[in-house]
Amino acid sequence: MIPRRRHLGRVRRRVDARLMTARTRLMNRFFLPRRAGRAARLGYAAVLDGQTVNLHAELPDSVREADRAEILLSRRHQRFRVPARVYAARDGRLLMDAAVLLGAAAGGVSVTPGRWKLRLRVSSGRRSRTLPLLLVEQTTPLSGSTGPMKYSPITADRYRLGRTLRGDARVVCTKAAPAAEVINVYIEHARIEVDLRILGVRADAPWAELVAAGRSVECPLDEVEPDVWRLEVPLAEMLPSTGQREHWNVMVHTDGRAPLRLARRLHDVQTPERVFAMRKILVSPLRGTLMTIEPRYTPAGNLRFTCSDESGAE
Repeated sequence: MIPRRRHLGRVRRRVDARLMTARTRLMNRFFLPRRAGRAARLGYAAVLDGQTVNLHAELPDSVREADRAEILLSRRHQRFRVPARVYAARDGRLLMDAAVLLGAAAGGVSVTPGRWKLRLRVSSGRRSRTLPLLLVEQTTPLSGSTGPMKYSPITADRYRLGRTLRGDARVVCTKAAPAAEVINVYIEHARIEVDLRILGVRADAPWAELVAAGRSVECPLDEVEPDVWRLEVPLAEMLPSTGQREHWNVMVHTDGRAPLRLARRLHDVQTPERVFAMRKILVSPLRGTLMTIEPRYTPAGNLRFTCSDESGAE
């Protein structure tokens, strides 16, 4: 069954790639040449910090002057307006810059899940004109130690830029998937606590479960602030049962749902295991025992505790 699923997945990806190629060819050869003089062309379009759409566009030659401008976001009967800046380049071309903050929780435009049209309205005196925003090419993020944030750091909702068959830019909003997100890890002399949030799902009385190979420990979660839960890591119950190191993952349980793996994913770093490295400590969880515990993040961002029995070490 699994090989068949993999084969179907490969076939689906090939079909999607061919459709995307055909769609791009149709847009470039048919629609864009016919709309060049009636639309603003985006030279840069990207979602920065997971929730801010940054736009830079060149206005068509048919627009000779503009003293005011705004970005229009619309979906069905909803419409929002965000101020934009229009200015003249040295060669006389009219250019536009705009930054659109998304999400009511961030103090921005309260977009809802779905596809939102992006357009530009320019005004001069009493006259105004609405222009499509053409996204000819997707902006490629720069490579480095950080990358684009895929999710809002506040709500974990996802905002991405897309385009229609005709090349019109649009914002696609997707609600946060259920997740447990690390806020902070407090490491003291003989104590470790973790503050976390639960996103994308209602959680009235969540609890945590630390899981290692063949072992598990259930732990309560205390709400220390609205929607902020604290886990006191049960060090006394994590002493390795063999001479080998044990790796503990944290699962967060909510009513009637699959458990959520506790992780740190709302960031823009490429190597969380290095950037968010934490110190290990030596504790005595039980009388006459010593244990080294190292909190760390995996390359995928999952929080993990690695424990080693040091009782017999010299």
